[in-house]
Amino acid sequence: MSGTGLRAERGSQARKGADVRGGRVESDAPRKARKLIHQPENRLLPAFSCLIPGDGAQFRASRHHPFFPNLTVSFFLFSFLLPSVLSLPFPRLLRSVFSPAPQTPFSFQGLQISSFANRSWTRTDGLAWLGELQPYTWRNESDTIRFLKPWSRGTFSDQQWEQLQHTLLVYRSSFTRDIWEFVEKLHVEYPLEIQIATGCELLPRNISESFLRAAFQGRDVLSFQGMSWVSAPDAPPFIQEVIKVLNQNQGTKETVHWLLHDIWPELVRGVLQTGKSELEKQVKPEAWLSSGPSPGPGRLLLVCHVSGFYPKPVRVMWMRGEQEEPGTRQGDVMPNADSTWYLRVTLDVAAGEVAGLSCQVKHSSLGDQDIILYWSEKKLGPSWGWEEVVLKHRGRA
Repeated sequence: MSGTGLRAERGSQARKGADVRGGRVESDAPRKARKLIHQPENRLLPAFSCLIPGDGAQFRASRHHPFFPNLTVSFFLFSFLLPSVLSLPFPRLLRSVFSPAPQTPFSFQGLQISSFANRSWTRTDGLAWLGELQPYTWRNESDTIRFLKPWSRGTFSDQQWEQLQHTLLVYRSSFTRDIWEFVEKLHVEYPLEIQIATGCELLPRNISESFLRAAFQGRDVLSFQGMSWVSAPDAPPFIQEVIKVLNQNQGTKETVHWLLHDIWPELVRGVLQTGKSELEKQVKPEAWLSSGPSPGPGRLLLVCHVSGFYPKPVRVMWMRGEQEEPGTRQGDVMPNADSTWYLRVTLDVAAGEVAGLSCQVKHSSLGDQDIILYWSEKKLGPSWGWEEVVLKHRGRA
């Protein structure tokens, strides 16, 4: 993520449309319309970079706490208005206590892909996954995020999404200009590719772990750790200059920390509620055996097919007794038309050593009832053929 592309404006001159006082934006618009989800310490959202030319809506993180007249009033609000309070911007720790937590780890990852052919041609596309589903995409030619699932908005309101969308749009424009500046200053040659990955993993007990990493020309160059930008071990020398610029801007670092540790976890918690039925879907696999083309004289290629399972993680092994055969080869997990998955696992073995071999399938939908298919020693004619396998097993209920 571009460091200067996340600069929080600190203009000292008063503007007619938006007067910045004490870190807060003063305008004629209702204050409620400027709130975005939960902000740390109820701060106003800091800007992601220099704003688009002509945009007078400059704002930065407030360092002032919201008013609470005294301890008695605070206790009253907590004790008697708790249900409504939980729907408002509120300290992250308290909110997470009352938010549903996943029983197993659940991940959210966003990816930005920016290509720069030269100073005149560039494009930036974005997409995001929740687990193995893709609910969001953002094309270069569009000014809005596209929601690919009916539950993609989670528990964020339209107003919250609108504010987040505006913030990301400003960032995208500023990011492009900042890269041009870095290229000119550091004498980097076009064309170039930049990838930025960010997201979080939601763990049981409402614990979350967030990340942000950037790659240049397919090579990791920096990440955000704690409250600082850090260079990757093998990053090009000029990245040190980029890191220096990034770490000089405290507003930027506060913004990134807030997004990583407040916004992303809250987004995931909300989507886990609205998309629960699809995100927690379990479909049992179907498995069968066959033989493939002979690898050579006196040898067989045993094939274990597993199809129709969901979610994607699965473990398929060729076994001899209780031991996994070392020659097991697993192909890529491929999608089926119905959004389930297919996998092919093979074993090259001598024809005289097939006795006792089996294929074992482990999948979350099966619980502790693994599928185990034993290879048949039946021969058809002088050679092994596709039809000699008679075992077929559908996932047990």
